[in-house]
Amino acid sequence: MALSTVTYSPTQKGIVISIPTLVLSVSVGAIMLFFLLSSLSTCSCPSSLQSFNDNNNGRGGLGEVDKKERISATQEDIKWIKDQIQANGLHMQDNVLRKGINPRTRAQQLQDLIQFKGISHYEGPVSDNHTALPCPGELLVEEHHSNYGEPWAGGRDVFEFLAESSHLSPNSRVLEIGCGTLRVGLHFIRYLVPEHFHCLERDELSLMAAFRYELPSQGLLHKRPLIVKGEDMDFSKFGSGVVYDLIYASAVFLHMPDKLVWAGLERLVGMLKPYDGRIFVSHNIKFCSRLGSEECTKRLTSLGLEYSGKHTHDSLLFNHYEIWFEFRRPKA
Repeated sequence: MALSTVTYSPTQKGIVISIPTLVLSVSVGAIMLFFLLSSLSTCSCPSSLQSFNDNNNGRGGLGEVDKKERISATQEDIKWIKDQIQANGLHMQDNVLRKGINPRTRAQQLQDLIQFKGISHYEGPVSDNHTALPCPGELLVEEHHSNYGEPWAGGRDVFEFLAESSHLSPNSRVLEIGCGTLRVGLHFIRYLVPEHFHCLERDELSLMAAFRYELPSQGLLHKRPLIVKGEDMDFSKFGSGVVYDLIYASAVFLHMPDKLVWAGLERLVGMLKPYDGRIFVSHNIKFCSRLGSEECTKRLTSLGLEYSGKHTHDSLLFNHYEIWFEFRRPKA
């Protein structure tokens, strides 16, 4: 090991700097090892992967959800929409079909599908059709989006209200009674971790629309929601140990006899998380109000439920307010 001096002489400035330097006698192999270790000390992987490794170091990896994303639009979001409409000079036109924007009705589109044996208009025998899983034409033209008295897009509104009112996180468990074609359910399925959305639905066409069109079209098959065909408030297929953070029925109890609704509530009490879990029912609760306030409270108490109040939800997509009634399980 020897001490030497390195002289640096910039020709333009005429300055001579002498720096004492430690000179080591090392082998070529040691030098190579030094550079190899230096290269390993930093990560050249994509930033997203690096942040994933940092965030999950010693905390369980993919199965754990740490962040709660924003669900509903803010006042700033609404203002931004209004500003964009105004800035672009947009205003409502007469509701007429225009050339160049597929002016065919759904019925005409369906007829074309039947006549031409598919969207691509290929002729030939059915045996030559290599579609992995044929889809009914009624679903391809989205007839099921017109099965409701309210806009299909309004499902997002319902999701936002329910998710925030019940303080859901992606790890929560949700049960919908009568999810239909997943107008609302799609948003829960997307938000929740796999297998945490459950649904009881009686209508076969709605179930086909959910499985064969909506889940694949939204890229949500990997979420594996448990959607069960059944009626008469029979929840036995969901298992005996499951407990839900949120159970909701959107305009479903309106079409059920009061006796069946009460029987269903009795079965649901044990499936609702005590204290924090919530049951939400939309539109009205005539199954309860028809008994009178005192008698209804008595009956709820006997089941282990408590009425928490009525909510009025302002909607961005329905053009009217929505009414929801909240129940909880006050004791374990």
